[in-house]
Amino acid sequence: MYQSLDFHFVLDYFIKLLPFVRISLVIVVCSVALGLVAGFIVALPRLYSIPVLQRVSQLYASFFRGTPILIQLFLIYYLLPELLKLVGADVTRAPALVFVIIAYGLHNAAFVSEGIRAAVSAVDRGQVEAGYALGMTGRQAFFRIVFPQALAIAMPILGNLVIATLKDTSLAFTLGVMELSGKAQTLPLMSQRFMETYIALAIIYYLISLVLEKLFRRAELRLLRHELPDDVINRRGVIGRLLSKRRGQLAKGGAENVH
Repeated sequence: MYQSLDFHFVLDYFIKLLPFVRISLVIVVCSVALGLVAGFIVALPRLYSIPVLQRVSQLYASFFRGTPILIQLFLIYYLLPELLKLVGADVTRAPALVFVIIAYGLHNAAFVSEGIRAAVSAVDRGQVEAGYALGMTGRQAFFRIVFPQALAIAMPILGNLVIATLKDTSLAFTLGVMELSGKAQTLPLMSQRFMETYIALAIIYYLISLVLEKLFRRAELRLLRHELPDDVINRRGVIGRLLSKRRGQLAKGGAENVH
């Protein structure tokens, strides 16, 4: 039977879904942290052109970028325990949440590695050579010259990755993890108010995404603060042009690496 939209149910379900935001955020934070570490490791062979490992890195990135995250979730959940049994490790009793975090972390690592590679390549090589001329070691040149600029360039990519991961957590329910979307599917079973539930769910996802977008925007501007004059640091036009320039450098760097 058709039921008209009732905003009282929207508010009620909104409040009932809020406690499950924590599970979704745990997945996002842990998987992004894992993805950053693994992505940096995966990017190194391609940055330094290590022959065999470079091909392995390319294959890894190609696989995780070219297959659906849902398939990757099932592969990690069912295949990883079987592989670990070969070395005598039994993880069959591990919570499904652990496998979800690992799957999202490995998935994110593929995109992080590409972002790191493109961001580092976008930094002017002449600046590094100038650092060497001043007596810097390779490590000093990387952390004092390359890393700060590459981080600023990669910040929009990292922000998009975090928001995309937040939305992808809706698939964790397929492995039995009761996060936001999982709870939203079971909450209205008695009342049959599915429309109100999904409206409340959409509002929560949207609000979290807005907050994350603002945070990464602030972080990006902070990283670029030394490249802006003090009297125009808060002018959106100048900031917009600078960010566009940075993103153009990133796109150019990625295109050159493809060729």
